[in-house]
Amino acid sequence: MTIESIGTAAGTVWTALSTSGKMTIKDLKKVAKIKTDKELFSALGWLAKEGKLIFKEKGEDLFVWLA
Repeated sequence: MTIESIGTAAGTVWTALSTSGKMTIKDLKKVAKIKTDKELFSALGWLAKEGKLIFKEKGEDLFVWLA
């Protein structure tokens, strides 16, 4: 995994969230067509660091949406 591939995955995640809105991490992985948890969480970390995401735990699910 490279910085470039993480940035690309972050763009894919951002696009999925801007289109679909609030969703669980599990659903986001499917909608964004991200293959690995490692790639998904790297992308989420990138976007979170930039202040672009909001996270909320509800029961056992973790929801995410754009800030």
